Amino acid sequence: MRRKLAIITLSLGAVLVALKGCTLTRLDALPVAQNQVDTSVSIPQSDVPIFELPAPNWTPLLPVKESAFTVCCQSRRWGFDEQLWEQNGKTGDKEALLQSINQSLRYLQTTEAAAAYRRYRVPGITRERALRSLRRFQQLVIESRSPAELQAAIYREFDIYQSIGRDGFGNVLFTAYFEPIYAASRVPTPEYRYPIYRLPPDLKSWRRPHPTREQLEGKDGLQADQGKLRGLQLFWFKDRLEPYQIQIQGSARLQLTDGTQTTVGYAGNTAYNYTSLGRSLIDDKKLPEQGVTLPIILQYFQQHPEELDIYIPRDRSFVFFQENHGLPAMGSIHVPVTAERSIATDKSLMPPGALALIHAQIPYVNATGQMEQRTVSRYVLDQDTGGAIRGPGRVDYFLGSGQIAGDRAGVTVGNGQLYYLFLKR
Repeated sequence: MRRKLAIITLSLGAVLVALKGCTLTRLDALPVAQNQVDTSVSIPQSDVPIFELPAPNWTPLLPVKESAFTVCCQSRRWGFDEQLWEQNGKTGDKEALLQSINQSLRYLQTTEAAAAYRRYRVPGITRERALRSLRRFQQLVIESRSPAELQAAIYREFDIYQSIGRDGFGNVLFTAYFEPIYAASRVPTPEYRYPIYRLPPDLKSWRRPHPTREQLEGKDGLQADQGKLRGLQLFWFKDRLEPYQIQIQGSARLQLTDGTQTTVGYAGNTAYNYTSLGRSLIDDKKLPEQGVTLPIILQYFQQHPEELDIYIPRDRSFVFFQENHGLPAMGSIHVPVTAERSIATDKSLMPPGALALIHAQIPYVNATGQMEQRTVSRYVLDQDTGGAIRGPGRVDYFLGSGQIAGDRAGVTVGNGQLYYLFLKR
């Protein structure tokens, strides 16, 4: 599970840059000009500033009326999810979507989900309705023979809810995250020096404010034996940025020096908000305001490794881990997340485990090995969260494990739209 309160949900591309309230609103509940939401999607050339919306004075989640739905969605091929079916010789991922649906169904039948939906403040959105919607959608995915057939069934049977976004006009900032794969050691060596840590058994009794990152591990990341983290080292890594990036992503697959493999996942965190390395570099004029992505940030620290001791300690937050012995990356609702079919949102606002649809630009590696942006409609399950994902205008999209997923996540940042689907009552 990725950490819930401090950082983990942001993709490295945007997480290392800048991060940062009604959730969703029926389009016809907005003024006419806002009904005509521009669903065009663009990738900004710079770090996108995030801001908090004022507390809403309206019901945050209402179904879109047919007229508004036609204006905002149908004309844009809304809900036309081509990735589900085989195309151009590439296998579709219908089974992955069905697997993700099953994970949400499992969650929605728990006492945890019952409690979460009792607290959910949007009239008409209940756990029972979420369950019925997912079961029907699962049936439609199995029976539909084309994107158009599934899209038509969604139009016919489901109510559509749209996030008001970060600006009140439906614009949502999309980033992505992934599960990195790193070499690691169970014991410290001259080569493997930088650790990640187990959850302190007495963390709940720590006095507030908690110790900062620098107080816990020192400026150089090697002083933990002198404080509260002594003896809590879990695995060691060669590069200081690797354990730090695991803290951002919330999980990792490890290739151990003894030839075995394992996984680690989120176990807890200190009570501080995440501070972006990218934002700090921009503020210090080390990087330009325009075009900052994860590869640019990593390249900067490769050229200036001594500055890690300056910038990493500025992030006072700290994340703890547990060994998961090969289990997949887990979302905040305690089910595995699925590549390209799971998203993370602010769970104080969005319905956990629910069926959603995103309309956004996602980077793909083309036939020549180059990264290209494609505008997609994609059915997803809302199964994760993170401290950097706040408000109705943020979505983090899970891209899977490994280098390619990391490369894609590192350049995923752009505007799009977020919708939730519930069976008509």
